[in-house]
Amino acid sequence: MNKVTPFLMFNDQLEAAIEFYTATFPHSEVRNVARTGKDGPISSAEFVVGGQLFMGYNGGPYFSFSEGVSLYVNCADQDEVDEYWDKLVKAGAKPTQCGWIKDPFGLSWQIVPRRFTELIRDRDPRKVKAVMEAMMTMVKLDVAELQKAYDDA
Repeated sequence: MNKVTPFLMFNDQLEAAIEFYTATFPHSEVRNVARTGKDGPISSAEFVVGGQLFMGYNGGPYFSFSEGVSLYVNCADQDEVDEYWDKLVKAGAKPTQCGWIKDPFGLSWQIVPRRFTELIRDRDPRKVKAVMEAMMTMVKLDVAELQKAYDDA
């Protein structure tokens, strides 16, 4: 086990979340589960999503997710952004703004093309500002539009 592992507290949807996450992202697997009773629902689990180890627990209605914590998906290109975005939307996720989308379990994800990160690391503050302003107008991030804002600045 890693020294530090994110621990996600679900209401009662841990099993469905694990099934969705591990089916959606490569390099994912369920490692250990504990059930309530022999055939009962999963109460806790250790699982990997996209190579990242997580622990989860069905903690009841006392816990809920907020945008204060999100999962960042580093996408190679627009095709990968579209792939994950579409899978999340098809599962019932709600797009918000600036590449953020909230999955049906309440967890927020940032679906971000690598090119965006490269563009905002530029040393020219005018170009960075233009890219950030373009990003603020988007729901799903659009690499071509981000690049255009950069080039036009």
